[in-house]
Amino acid sequence: MPRHVRLNLFAHAVGHHSAAWRVPGSGVDRLGDIAYWESLARTAERGKLDAIFLADGQSLSIDAARRGPVWHLEPITVLTAIARATERVGLVTTVSSTFWDPFHAARLLASLDHISRGRAGINVVTSMTDEEARNHSMPALPGHDERYATAHEFIEIVQGLWDSWPLEAITADPRGAYVDASRLRPIDHRGASFEVAGPLNVPRTPQGRPVLFQAGASEPGRDLAARYAEGIYAVAWDLESALAYRADIRSRAGAAGRDPDGIAVMPGLVTYLASSEAEARRKQRELNERLPVADALQQLSSFVGTDTSGWDLDAPVPPLPPLEEFTGPKGRYATVLRIIESRRPTVRELLGYLAAGGGHATFVGTPESVADEIERWVDAGAADGFNLMPPTLPGGIDDIVDHLVPVLQARGRFRREYDTTTLRGHLGLPTV
Repeated sequence: MPRHVRLNLFAHAVGHHSAAWRVPGSGVDRLGDIAYWESLARTAERGKLDAIFLADGQSLSIDAARRGPVWHLEPITVLTAIARATERVGLVTTVSSTFWDPFHAARLLASLDHISRGRAGINVVTSMTDEEARNHSMPALPGHDERYATAHEFIEIVQGLWDSWPLEAITADPRGAYVDASRLRPIDHRGASFEVAGPLNVPRTPQGRPVLFQAGASEPGRDLAARYAEGIYAVAWDLESALAYRADIRSRAGAAGRDPDGIAVMPGLVTYLASSEAEARRKQRELNERLPVADALQQLSSFVGTDTSGWDLDAPVPPLPPLEEFTGPKGRYATVLRIIESRRPTVRELLGYLAAGGGHATFVGTPESVADEIERWVDAGAADGFNLMPPTLPGGIDDIVDHLVPVLQARGRFRREYDTTTLRGHLGLPTV
């Protein structure tokens, strides 16, 4: 029997391409309108997608804001509104273990799970920039190892809090007590980063616990994901890197005593869809041509450690030093090298790939050919599904729901109707 594909909408501004807001009629003026976000979620639900996911950040980079919209509304607030505008689609938000208080996070996510009747998920991150730290009374981010140690502690606490007030403790006996206090479970946690007594002041939720997501890429990040995550948002440009990542996570999960099949690995996926491959590539090219060239080349210079301002946009990318000779951040540089090696792009095309996903997989073609590629990745063991990153919104998710999803449904690779009511159910995870 063919494996079913997991699909999640990663909703960001008016699309993941950094020039999406420049497209006429983009809806960039609606980012503060909750109806816009509700509409995206309804479209995801119409397509029977597993969830809608909102990322988050804790600062406003002036340079990034100059180039286009980044953050707007706070995501848990948005997802709470979406919970009332939808019935089945899952609701996943990002929370930083570096800056958030675990009791506060546990309370908000438990509340969202109750309000949505079991559709909440939390993506735990450790944050990335000193700009964010300075908004939280820190001069700079703690070191990498310290951040991940804090993340382990944070997750243990929120999970303990979600288990601390079982529903069975509510007796509501009119002749006695409302709660049987003997069934409450204070966690009395005292650790290196947090001290939390508990119990949580929200009863156990419809899912037991909201679904835990992670996006670990570094060694400590992979260990964290393998130990706790039930869903992983991964970065993989090509099948080879996706295969290696998923195999590594599954191996680490098994070593930690977990069932690897209980973890859904979902690489980010940028899609350009049209009735022909030529038309899909035209859509991609026209969006890339809206990029301000100077800004895009400046960003590329920072990625590759080389002045790219004089590069010919329509010529092949000039030779770059091998990875072992590069002294800057190697993760992004390695992705740039993989894009060049696999696609042999022009400079303009490379800028477009980076602008639309920063190194995430990019499929361009007809619904049938993109479905072929999705099946190839899933059947090869490179992915359990995908975290969809439309280059434009709402048009990109409309294309996916109206044209790609029906192809996957016809092939028996995606649900035609929801057969569960919770995010855990959608992902095939047990209630805990």
